[in-house]
Amino acid sequence: MTYRVCTPLRSEQAALGRRLDATVVRTGRGPKGRLPDGRDVPTLVAGLAGALIDELRPGDLVVPHEVSGAGVFPCNAGPLLAGALRREGLRVHTGSILTRPHVVDGMDRVALRGCGAVAVDTESAYLGNAVPHGQLAVVRAVVDTPAQPLLRPGTVWRGTNALRALGRAAPVIDQWAAATGERDVLLAAPRSFCAGVERAIETVERALEQLGPPVHVRRQIVHNSHVVRGLERRGAVFVEEVDDVPVGGVVVLAAHGVSPEVRLAARRRHLRVVDATCPLVTKVHSEVRRFADRGATVVLVGHHEHEEVEGTRGEAPEHVVVVSDAQEAARVAVPDPDNVAYVMQTTLAADEAQEAASVLRQRFPSLAGPRKDDICYATTNRQEAVRAVAREADLVLVLGSANSSNSHRLVEVVEADGVEAHLVEDAESVDLRWLAGARRVGVTAGASAPPHLVDELLTCLSGLGRIRVREASVTEENVQFQLPKEVV
Repeated sequence: MTYRVCTPLRSEQAALGRRLDATVVRTGRGPKGRLPDGRDVPTLVAGLAGALIDELRPGDLVVPHEVSGAGVFPCNAGPLLAGALRREGLRVHTGSILTRPHVVDGMDRVALRGCGAVAVDTESAYLGNAVPHGQLAVVRAVVDTPAQPLLRPGTVWRGTNALRALGRAAPVIDQWAAATGERDVLLAAPRSFCAGVERAIETVERALEQLGPPVHVRRQIVHNSHVVRGLERRGAVFVEEVDDVPVGGVVVLAAHGVSPEVRLAARRRHLRVVDATCPLVTKVHSEVRRFADRGATVVLVGHHEHEEVEGTRGEAPEHVVVVSDAQEAARVAVPDPDNVAYVMQTTLAADEAQEAASVLRQRFPSLAGPRKDDICYATTNRQEAVRAVAREADLVLVLGSANSSNSHRLVEVVEADGVEAHLVEDAESVDLRWLAGARRVGVTAGASAPPHLVDELLTCLSGLGRIRVREASVTEENVQFQLPKEVV
């Protein structure tokens, strides 16, 4: 067996045992509790706890990132468990759990408030000594809170409620058990931020430093929720349109680019514009204007509703027609078949983009195209890297937000090779069921996903068992773009 599931008390064992496929062993109460043997395997401790903060209420679950008391023990798989429990509809809190040798109540509870822990128990840290580093997992159901102490009327009801919540966690504990074990992790390289994304983020950061908050940003600066939340904490204000920016304010234009109409609207409001458009997108805009000036119909290969496509089409709306794939390219109608050009959204899957371009060349022999490939170098590199990883993997996890086009393309590239792949916002979004039986897991991140998300995912996987990490590199990137003149 590659795991252990244990509970300190008989009542906790009963709450879980009849619902679990996994075997539950009882360790006993307090510091005298012992694991049944010294097997070097991931171990999950389930039971009851007392809340130390007012946000918790009876029946809530606490899944810590560490427990402390008789030492400090990281719980690396905590985010995987917390995400799975939340998807089951349970109220889950994360943080740290403090272990004390006796039940904490009254003034002892008051004294612990403000220690940084969210809950207190009497066993987890003591049991952590017998578990490999990082491979302790803890799920605790809250039975009492600062406002509802243990030795008060209603304790029996609260205890029943907490045990019921613990029982509801059983399916997720089974998922955790099935996901444990040693595995190889294959890291695609390059991955994560590209030069255009780094430039866009640094542009907002510099604007905040030099001009002071609030700095308004039209739409998401890049398509990643973690990046957006981080900049919001520093004073950035994200708006849908420049009309939402106060007259005379500062607005940063996102990396995906905007149409001339948006720039005109900014001038009308006397906004101070900082342009963070990726230089590779700016190149495509220039191509559209060049072809349109010759009277050509410009076929833009891209996704109809994507922000980059909206901005590019806006350069010459009367000349541009959008097709999303080879099928649409085969049907597109143009007024003059002898005067047609094409450009591409920079974040497309390279294979699909070339297929659409090939169809256009067959239909329009005099078709004009860009002097250099429009597909972003970073998009191409990340697709080649994830394809190399997929050849060896049972499963590939792609870190990126749901509205990130380049991240979706990475999933599609893997699936086209017949390998299971999933797009995940972060480690908490990973479904434990995907990991059952997956002994070779590929990991990559879209060009707009922060590198720390990859590190956090590796840490979480290490909480399920020993991992061997190997990087599969297809090329090195050393591209850098100059910052906009407004923030240099």
